[in-house]
Amino acid sequence: MEDAVKANAKRRGRVRREDNNTIDTNYVLFFLAVELGNSFKGFNFEIFILSLTLISFLVLPYWLNNNRGLFADWILTRSVISLFAIGFGVVFQQTLGVLIPEVYGFLPMTFLIITAFLSVYFQFYSLLKLRIVK
Repeated sequence: MEDAVKANAKRRGRVRREDNNTIDTNYVLFFLAVELGNSFKGFNFEIFILSLTLISFLVLPYWLNNNRGLFADWILTRSVISLFAIGFGVVFQQTLGVLIPEVYGFLPMTFLIITAFLSVYFQFYSLLKLRIVK
């Protein structure tokens, strides 16, 4: 039945394109997790808020995506990305002042802000893009 619906949509020219929501939210998730690993010095309120935000970005974009797969695959992929990024952030924080000058300590937050801005821009662009109805 699903193949018939896709064939009918293709014949009419209404094939749904792949959304880039997953890709750009993965970048935001990565840099948010790097910032969490970079700023981790113990359990405090800042880490609590960053963790809640990370969990939100881990789970919530699943429901914004039009091309949903299995939730287990989605959460596994994004969990691997976030765990790798947290580890990268911890290593990055440990190398500040030793291998990397301390001036670069603000790079994860800078990249997080830039990617979040671009993600919001792409989300609004795809939301407000005009589509001609035939």
